[in-house]
Amino acid sequence: MTTKNSKTGVLIVNLGTPDSPSVTHVRQYLREFLMDRRVIDISWWRRWLLINLIIAPFRAPQSAKGYQELWTKEGSPLKFYGVQTQELLQKALGDDYIVVLGMRYKNPSIRVALEQFKDKGIRELVVIPLYPQYASSSTGSTAEKVMEEIKGWEVVPTIRIVNQFFNHPLFIKAFAELGQKYMKSANYDHYLFSYHGLPEGQILKSSCSNYCKLGDCCTTFHAKNQWCYRAQCFETTRLLVKELGIKEGDYTICFQSRLGKTPWIKPYTDVIIDQLAGQGIKNVLTFSPAFVADCLETTVEIGTEYKHRFQSKGGERWQLVESLNVSPTWIECLKHIVLNK
Repeated sequence: MTTKNSKTGVLIVNLGTPDSPSVTHVRQYLREFLMDRRVIDISWWRRWLLINLIIAPFRAPQSAKGYQELWTKEGSPLKFYGVQTQELLQKALGDDYIVVLGMRYKNPSIRVALEQFKDKGIRELVVIPLYPQYASSSTGSTAEKVMEEIKGWEVVPTIRIVNQFFNHPLFIKAFAELGQKYMKSANYDHYLFSYHGLPEGQILKSSCSNYCKLGDCCTTFHAKNQWCYRAQCFETTRLLVKELGIKEGDYTICFQSRLGKTPWIKPYTDVIIDQLAGQGIKNVLTFSPAFVADCLETTVEIGTEYKHRFQSKGGERWQLVESLNVSPTWIECLKHIVLNK
């Protein structure tokens, strides 16, 4: 039963961003992010040594250059699009809801975001990690952090955590709308769907009854692989391809941003780029449906670095379809997710 004048809290959470593109702030961000046990799944002391003595000191200057290229006068796109999404979703839902933005790493933190719901008399808290496909290192980490912060509350409201939304019709429609504007204005030889990568070990660890083989098992989507990140990415692509009317053989699914020497899920985006160029493919339209807001991995890695790689191999046109950012259809999708439609 709903109490009169009670509200529903909505916490939207994205990965996070450094406070500035300086090497110092990027190093702080990397340390917080990579020290998460769900991100690098090794013992705490090995993780501490790896992050603090190797990765953060050497990777921070390189990453800072990328963030300096990404940064705008408004700051990090991931953050300012997050703020705008919060405002637009609040407007769409109305006064019976309180919408707050939090970041899994850095600011505004999940702890600070959750404080805004205290003493507001909310009857339910809807948590939406802004990752379309479920992965332990993203959605799982966010859920764990929310529960860790909220467990000390005297009054714990009903909590609903949205674990995935890659197959929501409005999510597919929103990305398709962005792609269609490019498909109408130019002809493309091939379509690339590039997703953030994960270590193979993380996929296998969450496999249902050892079903996952990191191969053709992702060609269909069903109960046994419903929580497999790779299978969800393949299903996302199938849904988008159908919506966009792309023919079989005219697209490729791949995974980017691998780190270290351990095997990550395949095929790798950089390898696929070389293969496409070698096959004489000249014009590629690239989607990145693992991200709902533009960030380092989309704007810099795909939009700039992969473009240079493709063109250096003989390719001509490389076009990145931007993330959903504040697309009206995306805001409507979030509204439907909150309302459980």
